[in-house]
Amino acid sequence: MSPLKILPQLLCAAVFGTMVPAVAQLNAEFQITKVEPAFIPSPSFTGPRYDKRGSKAKDWLEVEVTFDWKPRAKDPKYTDELTFNYYILLKNESKEAPKGTLLIGSVTHTSIPQGKDLHSVVYVSPRTLERFFEGRVPGTAGAAVAAVAVTISKQGQVVAESVGGTFKSGWWTAFQQ
Repeated sequence: MSPLKILPQLLCAAVFGTMVPAVAQLNAEFQITKVEPAFIPSPSFTGPRYDKRGSKAKDWLEVEVTFDWKPRAKDPKYTDELTFNYYILLKNESKEAPKGTLLIGSVTHTSIPQGKDLHSVVYVSPRTLERFFEGRVPGTAGAAVAAVAVTISKQGQVVAESVGGTFKSGWWTAFQQ
């Protein structure tokens, strides 16, 4: 499999590091206010049937998005569904991937209340990072991630977008085959 192939190995679910987003206002009701990539440690589990001896916990790449939803009218208090598309460009330039590797994933949230400082999160597993960094994962999210873009869609229409770094809207399409 070519490293430039799209890898939807992102998992969903919460915080830390910061990328200042360039935000496209596509719908005044929705605004992405922050995109934060960070390395976080693997969770630690203990229990009578679980023995973690011999394994070394590795860091996950977490990308958290903070957003606001302010509908024009007081109603509705909830929106049925929002889909977040994540485009994460790794800094793993190589002969096989001269521009780095683009990871793509999506998260669909349901019953979202109106408000400020709402969150969506994705995670990239330690093994995925090891794979694309040939076993030598950088020590910080800033050293591992070249850019992150996030779009929010409602009923199939993009309503907000955040583009990281010096990239322009839709930069991720240049990496897709």
